[in-house]
Amino acid sequence: MPSPRDASPELQSAMDDMADAVNRTMERMLPEHDGPEAPLYDAMRHGVLGGGKRLRPFLVMQSASLFNVDSSRARRVAAAIEFMHCYSLIHDDLPAMDNAALRRGQPTVHKQYGEATAILAGDALLTKAFKVLGERETHEDPRVRCELVRELAVASGSGGMVGGQMLDLIGETEEFDLGTISRLQRMKTGALMTFACEAGAILGKSDDPHRKALRNYSRDLGLAFQVTDDILDVEADPQDTGKDTGKDEEAGKATFVSTMGKDQAKERAEMLIEQAIRHLKIFNGRAKMLEELAQYVLGRRA
Repeated sequence: MPSPRDASPELQSAMDDMADAVNRTMERMLPEHDGPEAPLYDAMRHGVLGGGKRLRPFLVMQSASLFNVDSSRARRVAAAIEFMHCYSLIHDDLPAMDNAALRRGQPTVHKQYGEATAILAGDALLTKAFKVLGERETHEDPRVRCELVRELAVASGSGGMVGGQMLDLIGETEEFDLGTISRLQRMKTGALMTFACEAGAILGKSDDPHRKALRNYSRDLGLAFQVTDDILDVEADPQDTGKDTGKDEEAGKATFVSTMGKDQAKERAEMLIEQAIRHLKIFNGRAKMLEELAQYVLGRRA
């Protein structure tokens, strides 16, 4: 596995430009509020606008560009997915879940605003995501909007992210084999990444082979991302990751590292990234940024 490294200048520039554009979109969608419910809006903004890699929005924007999708539409979908992702982080950080104090180098939402407000902020972001996808500005074709809503519901619900979180909690008290750990992570982390990649194909009304290629790429990428996340949880400094480390071991959770050991986990990540990149051959070199992103995930620092 490569030594930890930063993204290439080209990839970093593309990610920075995308993050700026999507952040502006999200900020417009989450205006400050001066009514009595202002703490809710403040908590939502804290959970969304306080930094982050914006990996899922980047996947949306890059996949959409492969099908010449209007960038304003893609940004709306990217924002919706990030709302969903941030809702999951807010809830995952709660005392009843991971009980984390730090996220993206800042106090977690429940530490800053209290548990009840954090729960409501997550709920509000969850529903905001579906509102954005259902609006005509996202796509003029109602069938496309319906497919986006349906696929996000599948990716984030009991058969995806939420179901994966349930398995994660069970893993604190039960021993999981490697197959169950892989399934857990495909649901908890991978499902939303898969939707992020497929969203561009849905917006562009892609044919099945190209959409399948993105789906397969994202599944391998998502699993590799989680493997490297498990490695960072035992190797990295919280100042680099911007969040608490060592939480999985402290909770007794089964991870790729605890099950396979660090060396085999690193080999697994390399294999997954090689597979992910192979799936992109169908695009004949037009998916260079997605290829570079996969390499970055393999050697990331945070």
